[in-house]
Amino acid sequence: MLEVRGLTSHYGRIQALKGVDLLVRPGQLVAIVGANGAGKTTLLRTLSGVQPASGGDVLYGGRSIVASSPEARVRAGMSQVPEGRQVFAPLSVEDNLRLGGYTRTRQEIASGLQRAWELFPVLHEKRALPAGTLSGGQQQMLAMARALMAQPRLLLLDEPSMGLAPLLIVEIFRIIRALVDQGMTILLVEQNAHAALSIADAGYVLETGRVSLSGTGAELLDDENVRRAYLGM
Repeated sequence: MLEVRGLTSHYGRIQALKGVDLLVRPGQLVAIVGANGAGKTTLLRTLSGVQPASGGDVLYGGRSIVASSPEARVRAGMSQVPEGRQVFAPLSVEDNLRLGGYTRTRQEIASGLQRAWELFPVLHEKRALPAGTLSGGQQQMLAMARALMAQPRLLLLDEPSMGLAPLLIVEIFRIIRALVDQGMTILLVEQNAHAALSIADAGYVLETGRVSLSGTGAELLDDENVRRAYLGM
């Protein structure tokens, strides 16, 4: 579904991505782990088109999208849940979701809302409240539900566990795995390496803008370097 070839990206003179290669197959949950500053968020932003690529290629469904606009990528079936959730705080929960479905028909928005209420019942209870009044965990659920409103084939998730209590992290990762089991393809960027690799089909370790290791989730969990550097073992 997604193939990244030699992807580079710069912030001015600073090179954040230094020739990243990765592969995401349909129906997979692929995790990208690494320390702060490794380039994980830049990678997702470059894949969704928010951050320009300076070199390399991004193939989505076999077609290059490296020059496509972010809107075109959403319409093609790629949707991103940004780091820090980025909900529209003054707007209601339901209006946040409707904005997520701006590329869809009224009928598709209605069915998307129904799916969101079923997946995240707490959002239905609070649908008329301003999004800014939700807890951190509820805002993360809203950000995920908003991205799903676009009916993506590929979901890009950036640090969904950031700032959440342990019980909420377990719930968020349960939902992520459930989405994959329902047929969604997910590329997950996550600093909590153990939680991410435990549910991932495949994984990549990003270090200073480069992929240093790759394998199945289980293989990376057992890798001595990963255990020492990211799992505190």
